[in-house]
Amino acid sequence: ERVLGGSASYFAVAASFFSPVKIVGVIGQDFPQEYLTIFSGRGVDLEGLRREKGETFHWRGRYHEDLNVRDTVELHLNVLSGFVPHLPESYRDAEYVFLGNIDPDMQMEVLRQLRRMRLVACDTMDHWILNSGVALRKVLRKIETLVINDSEARLLSGEHNIVRAARAILKMGPKVVLIKRGEYGVLQFSDSSIFGTPAYPLEEVFDPTGAGDSFAGGFMGYLARSGDHSERGLRRSIVYGSVVASFTVEDFGLKRLTRLSLGEVEERYQRFLALTDFHT
Repeated sequence: ERVLGGSASYFAVAASFFSPVKIVGVIGQDFPQEYLTIFSGRGVDLEGLRREKGETFHWRGRYHEDLNVRDTVELHLNVLSGFVPHLPESYRDAEYVFLGNIDPDMQMEVLRQLRRMRLVACDTMDHWILNSGVALRKVLRKIETLVINDSEARLLSGEHNIVRAARAILKMGPKVVLIKRGEYGVLQFSDSSIFGTPAYPLEEVFDPTGAGDSFAGGFMGYLARSGDHSERGLRRSIVYGSVVASFTVEDFGLKRLTRLSLGEVEERYQRFLALTDFHT
């Protein structure tokens, strides 16, 4: 079954619970109008989304019994191949920017067009680490926060131990490294601190696809709303990101997020606080 997905989709819907969102990307002629309605219904600005001749990027995968492990079955770049991002004038003063999991040269092109960046976060993957390492290192020197999973952190750093891996990545430029660990939660590293939070415990997980991008969206969306870049503010944003991601995995694709209310997010946030409270 083909369902709406992709980094920008999960991130935008997740972040929209807390802050206005503007998408930059490309879709093909086959992209259904009903999907665009999902974004516009969440107040997402689509001025930077271009429709080109051809088919939309498509990925199909297979998950193992361990849902932290998946195989790529099909990957078709389609209109994403050769795409050069162009930011509308109304986007260029954005203060909070998330560079999705795309070619580092594309990520750098987005950065070149921005004027008032306050915080830039970035995602990447093994393909770019192995094949575009030099370009990726240039991006890392320009950002504040890197969001990656544990296997990518080890690959990027050359370190097996996750703490050493994070320390090595911090030396590459980012001030904060967020390492996603699937059902085991998230670790945050900076030069001065380490913070860890578990994943919210669920009895059933239907589809982990998009959980990482939903986490990033919740994290960035709440951080943009609060404007609090202190250690306490970052940690609160991480927990909100984890909460939003916990809803994503409860159904396939974006189905759960499109039914989600901010009230449900706040209720689970309070439960998350109780779950991790040891000052009792």
